[in-house]
Amino acid sequence: MSTDPSQPVLFEISWETCRKIGGIYTVLRSKAPHAVAAWGDWYTLIGPYVHETASVEYEPLEPGELLKPVLATLRQEGIQAHFGRWLITGNPRVLLLDVGHAYFNLDNWKRWFWESCRLSSPGGDPETNDAVVFGAMVCRFFQEFARCHGSRHRAIAHFHEWMASMAIPLIRHHNLPVATLFTTHATLLGRYVCATDGDFYRRLPWMNPDAEAGRLNVHHRHSIERAAAHGAHVFTTVSEVTGREAEHLLGRRPEVVLPNGLRVERFEALHQFQTLHAEYKEKIHEFVRGHFFGSYSFDLDKTLYTFVAGRYEYRNKGIDLFIEALARLNGILRQEGSDVTVVAFLVVPAATHSMNVDVLKNRFMIEELRKACNQITNRVGERIVRAVAGGRLPDVDALINDAEIVRLKRMIYSRRRTVPPAVVTHNMVDDAHDPILNHLRHRGLFNTAQDRVKVVYHPEFIVSTNPLFGMDYEEFVRGCHLGVFPSYYEPWGYTPAECTVMGVPSVCSNLSGFGAFVHAHVEDHEHKGLFIVNRRDVSTDESIGQLARILHEFTRLSRRERIALRNRTERLSELFDWNSLYSYYRHAHELALSRAFTS
Repeated sequence: MSTDPSQPVLFEISWETCRKIGGIYTVLRSKAPHAVAAWGDWYTLIGPYVHETASVEYEPLEPGELLKPVLATLRQEGIQAHFGRWLITGNPRVLLLDVGHAYFNLDNWKRWFWESCRLSSPGGDPETNDAVVFGAMVCRFFQEFARCHGSRHRAIAHFHEWMASMAIPLIRHHNLPVATLFTTHATLLGRYVCATDGDFYRRLPWMNPDAEAGRLNVHHRHSIERAAAHGAHVFTTVSEVTGREAEHLLGRRPEVVLPNGLRVERFEALHQFQTLHAEYKEKIHEFVRGHFFGSYSFDLDKTLYTFVAGRYEYRNKGIDLFIEALARLNGILRQEGSDVTVVAFLVVPAATHSMNVDVLKNRFMIEELRKACNQITNRVGERIVRAVAGGRLPDVDALINDAEIVRLKRMIYSRRRTVPPAVVTHNMVDDAHDPILNHLRHRGLFNTAQDRVKVVYHPEFIVSTNPLFGMDYEEFVRGCHLGVFPSYYEPWGYTPAECTVMGVPSVCSNLSGFGAFVHAHVEDHEHKGLFIVNRRDVSTDESIGQLARILHEFTRLSRRERIALRNRTERLSELFDWNSLYSYYRHAHELALSRAFTS
């Protein structure tokens, strides 16, 4: 590694470095190849050391000459620092600080924050205690970095979210030669208020942040986030929507918006993503045959798969709006006598005891049916070969013998059920009080034979080891026809962006950062498979009606029209590629350097 003193050093600090918790993990991981291409080994990510995740995400290495003396001093103070490379594309350097091992100094560090920045933290909040310990260790790192290299290397420290940001006010208090940036991906107070307040955006301009934070018992966390926002040389966020929110709740308008990108891999053959759609749709067909066809059947060639996926934020993620729209769509399709079936998947992790035994049994029985049919098919093939090899055409009536017919009939009868297919695939811990289940019950979405809209609530993430689907989440998305994410509170929205790069049309809302970005950058977005529900200045009922109309119009598209729409959607993927969006980060880092080091 060169020691060119003109080369700045970039550190990116996050609670999700080498540790998947939420969307920031996707930001860091997908952006890493571009950051490494721009900075090389002058780029290092910093995060907390968690053995369970680090053991599979990180490769330990000896630090180079730049960090070796810094880490040696920290270890003498009892701060355990693990250096290595993140095992992802780009292999960026990472520094993981052991928070749990450093708790011995918690009280001293709390005192340090109070005396230096007037930031307090109650004793009964483990998350804030973790943030204090981590923030103090990060500040000590930059103090030592400045002592060892401050006269030769300009450091940039880019912090993500409040839990990773506590070092910012300390860095500014001690006047360290470090250019600081703070990115809030969602204000802490905004997320809390939205979870309890159905009128957040109308109230926002007149909201008293301190009063709201006190009411929700998060004043200390809110104070940390506000101190980071005001202490950073450059304050950023991920969308204009969150920028307006931050201006009201944190008292500082972001100078730069950093849209979230994805690492887009384009196919050499333009039709390949359509081929993958057909392949993975067939896997979903397999689940549907097992789940529904023991009770009744419907034409899978006239079946559409739509889904919502994400954290269980029933209202923030717009799950309530989706269910209401599904109920209206069901009524419309039944009234007009449509032969289209819509299967809506709600992939929202929740507390469960186990998988539903009947659902597992149905999956097992469809696999047994496939094995039996394959065996009979092989025998039929042999009979055809023998007949043709003997110089005659086979007797069609004799291709399947009586024993095989009996076997098939028994399998048909054994699968017959007199009750509708289950709405939820698991046994819930609190079935009676689950908001999604109660809303489905309220709207009568029970998967009866007459319903044109069927619902599958799957309270687990979809992974390849899942016995019901046997596919990864990305494969599941590719197999679906439409993603629906009408969020009320969504600072960005990775799920519709992921749909776009996979050529899957999606619905989002104009209260999501993704929706606002699409509205500003994509002309005629509905024609390109990006539908936006208005949730800003209309009633909830109007938003539900708009979403129901979008879903209904989608059911009226022909197969050819859906293929053309997927093609138009996939062509937009470059817009959300880090190749296009990393320039926003370059600008933010240059701005921070100019503010920190230009007198």
